[in-house]
Amino acid sequence: MASVLNNLFGGKPSAPKPDAASVDPDFAEFSQTTADPSPVPVAAESSTSTALGAGQTVRPYTKWYRVHERYSLSEFKAEGVILSIIAAVLILHLFGARLNRNKARKWIRAHAAPLAAEFASVGFSGVPLAAADKKGDALLQSVVVTDEAQSDSLIKEKSLFEFAIYATGRANVAFVDVKLTLLKRFNPLTVLFEKVAAFFFDSVAETHDVAEAILYPFDGKESLLVPTIPGAPEVRSKDGKSTYDGFVWALVHKECMKQVRDDRYDVSLTVTKDNPKLPNWLTVMTESAEITDALLTPELIKLAEAAGDLFEYLIVSDQPTEKPKTLNETTPRKRIFLKYHLPSNNDYTNLVPLFRYFLRLTDKLVQVGHFRPEVLRKVKAARDATAKQIEKAEKESRAEELAAERERAKKAKRDQELNALDAKAQKKYLERERERELKRSMKKQTLRA
Repeated sequence: MASVLNNLFGGKPSAPKPDAASVDPDFAEFSQTTADPSPVPVAAESSTSTALGAGQTVRPYTKWYRVHERYSLSEFKAEGVILSIIAAVLILHLFGARLNRNKARKWIRAHAAPLAAEFASVGFSGVPLAAADKKGDALLQSVVVTDEAQSDSLIKEKSLFEFAIYATGRANVAFVDVKLTLLKRFNPLTVLFEKVAAFFFDSVAETHDVAEAILYPFDGKESLLVPTIPGAPEVRSKDGKSTYDGFVWALVHKECMKQVRDDRYDVSLTVTKDNPKLPNWLTVMTESAEITDALLTPELIKLAEAAGDLFEYLIVSDQPTEKPKTLNETTPRKRIFLKYHLPSNNDYTNLVPLFRYFLRLTDKLVQVGHFRPEVLRKVKAARDATAKQIEKAEKESRAEELAAERERAKKAKRDQELNALDAKAQKKYLERERERELKRSMKKQTLRA
């Protein structure tokens, strides 16, 4: 009892250790105590470990940590060749892409002046902010100056070898699209393959740096394309005065004449005629000699001669380039096409005047593009023949569809009647059907004989 109270309320915590003889043999193992372990002295860190910092251990010297002793450069020949090829391809890619961009910039710098002079809006950004608060002649002058100063921003890069230019805002012209298609200089192997294929195969056209411009005339549809401006009757008074007769006429370089005729449906409607006014490497493709007399001007002949072998064609057309397959596709859509090669030295002195003449050609068409009824009847005859062929093909196709539909309905009715019969009746039905087919085939053989 005394020991319990002593433990509860304090007292000396430890009693003298009992002797081994007085310990209960059942609890002998609990009474055996071991001496406290003596602390192990910590060895002092060496000067090297102290220098490296606490907690770090010194690693033994091995060659694993010294790459230059385990390997030599001669063991990496394959990797070196692969890296060299990758570096060469990357350098050629970047260099070729830069050459294409520089060539596109040279083109737009040479043609920015005529585009800005002829159109109110050039490029894809609309009216410049610097000219937005101006009106009348001041606005036009400001737009021209801004477009000429920022010519590089007027062109849009669609890919590494395709660039586009857009312009709108001119009398008699809805808009004009210009597309530059350059050689794939960023991939020399592709360029080499195309050159070799064009050299050995006549069916493969030789690739060049090409500029192709497409001009879309208003053709009297200003009221449909241009928003009505209140209080501007002088603008509306011009509606309907930009029309001209539809026809196909082309001035073509003879080297690309066959390819143009094969690739374009509209040119296939024309007849090729040499003109004594033209040099021997140019020819006219027209639907009527009267159209040639109106469009083949001395100025155009002079400009085409100055362009030389870079010139491919100038086409005035109201027909689609692809052969129409439906009557809707035969609807006349007037356009003017100009295509020429880009000079290797980027000298556009002889090409810019031709491009300016192309932009102003709609004005001449509005003036002289009205011909006698005899000429228009001849022009219309070719279009009517094509329309009749398409109409005939559509009727035949429609008749085939109706026949197939009737056959499907007849088969569905037969299956329905056959399913409604029992096995014996079905057998008789099939026998009668077989007899009818046999009689029909015998009748056909008799008629053939």
